[in-house]
Amino acid sequence: MKNNHADVIIIGGGIIGCATAYYLSKAGSSVIVLEGSDHIGNGGSSRNGGGVRQSGRDPRELPLVMYGIKNLWPTLSEELEVDCEYHQDGNLRLGKNEEHAKILTNLANKARACGLDVRMIDGDEVRRINPYLSEEVTVASWCPTDGHANPLTTTLGFYKMARRLGAHFITGEKVVALKKIKGHVRQVVTPNNVYEGDQVFVAAGLASRQIAGTVGIDIPMTSSLIEALVTEAEPHMFDQMLGTAEADFYGHQTKHGSFVFGGSSGLEPFRKDNGTPITSSITAPCICRGIIKYFPDLADAKIVRTWAGWSDKSADGVPVLGTVEEVPGLVLACGFTGHGFGIAPAVGDQLAKLMLTGKTDIDISALHYNRFKAKI
Repeated sequence: MKNNHADVIIIGGGIIGCATAYYLSKAGSSVIVLEGSDHIGNGGSSRNGGGVRQSGRDPRELPLVMYGIKNLWPTLSEELEVDCEYHQDGNLRLGKNEEHAKILTNLANKARACGLDVRMIDGDEVRRINPYLSEEVTVASWCPTDGHANPLTTTLGFYKMARRLGAHFITGEKVVALKKIKGHVRQVVTPNNVYEGDQVFVAAGLASRQIAGTVGIDIPMTSSLIEALVTEAEPHMFDQMLGTAEADFYGHQTKHGSFVFGGSSGLEPFRKDNGTPITSSITAPCICRGIIKYFPDLADAKIVRTWAGWSDKSADGVPVLGTVEEVPGLVLACGFTGHGFGIAPAVGDQLAKLMLTGKTDIDISALHYNRFKAKI
């Protein structure tokens, strides 16, 4: 690898970029990773709810995350030589009424059609699995192979191992444009440098749209604000990942005892934020009110901090993955819509194989950029 040349130029130093850099480097490819901020994993990659789940996902992305949970997550801590704090203790998606039951049943039926072990259970069975849940919970979907992990240590693990294997990471290097040579995208332009690679992998979250736009590719996605909170450490209560039918909150208890929860108030699209993802005085209390209804024992838990960030929300809520027919050499991985962490190892593994061999083990054609078409 020359100073500014590599087999693959990766744009974005989040967990997707770091995981892909690791799997490429492991296979012997030379890799340069460009991160626009001063820190690896600066966005949602290191600060999210930590869900490693299959249940509740769109059937188009389900085979990919199922592959990762079966083949990659169980040995990831050993492979990356870092404690990813991976727990595979199941996921309860909770409901309180008939409308919630319909939502959860529909999701469970779609998942079962893809071969996932997920079933509907009543309130009594919910409380046998997790006795801390209130009597308001009358129904849930239960996926025993779901779980959660630590986003910070997992992202760090991929980064450290990719570096050890030869990947070159450059922070504070904001990409302003891509350039083609003889119809093939090869160059990545920053304010101070030009990098060249045989393939360019764009995994820059929201910035992916602007970057791909410089070669005529417009990815239909927009920003979506997500807020989260963490409590002080509590005695160990349970290990399941949690969610709800209406997605009003989600989260888990960490290895250290604190709870990490995410959620929304429903007013996020109308917030006056001046372009900055800041927390609101409305959202955290809203999340807490929701949590207390499900978990009365957490009513007195103290909130240590809250934070907010942008997710790259795609037009149809599932990621944009793979090559782009109109621009040879360009590979996309963006539009994860707030649930990219759990799927990240599989995305890195499979898109590395795509760049190395031209094909993947898992069919990702339903996630290609070319799926976006006008309604008529």
